[in-house]
Amino acid sequence: MIKKLTLDSTCRNSVYTLRDKISDEIYPVVKSGRTIVILCIGTDRSTGDSLGPIVGDKLKFLMRNKVELYGNLQYPVHAKNLKNIITEINSKYNKPFIIAIDACLGTIQDVGKIIIETKPLTPGSAMKKSLPQVGDLSITGIVNICGAMEFMVLQNTRLFTVMQLADTISRGLYHSILKTIGGKKNTSFFQNIEA
Repeated sequence: MIKKLTLDSTCRNSVYTLRDKISDEIYPVVKSGRTIVILCIGTDRSTGDSLGPIVGDKLKFLMRNKVELYGNLQYPVHAKNLKNIITEINSKYNKPFIIAIDACLGTIQDVGKIIIETKPLTPGSAMKKSLPQVGDLSITGIVNICGAMEFMVLQNTRLFTVMQLADTISRGLYHSILKTIGGKKNTSFFQNIEA
């Protein structure tokens, strides 16, 4: 069980640490036969809030037996449809193990960090939205600083920071699924993530 693990997305070994920690968490889930649902939360209408959909886009080919994905750039999971998506997931799968991914705001020294916790995340908290907590495992990427006018902060977030976080998270998740479940090597994906 991961209480709270913080990784720096700029460190090369963060992908491997993320892979190993997630693999440790999902191994017993896979053995029990539960479905793993990767839930990528956010919207492509705001740079700072696009982390989830970008991760979803990078992982959309990863779906296989007992691994499902919700949320990408084409079909984002956001404040307006989150409750319905959670209801759909819980009715479609028996005791799904949900890995929830979302962007968050933090201190200036933590921008670019990834936080992994074995607990639900609360989407929309930076925007003071009342949304349901979701996830057995949460992965949040700190995209910018918190303070006043969070909406403007999210709108003015650097895409570079978001992409760097998305690359590390998606690569770590991809390799954890490969390590735990296995699957065919997708060479085009490897070319993209190793570049």
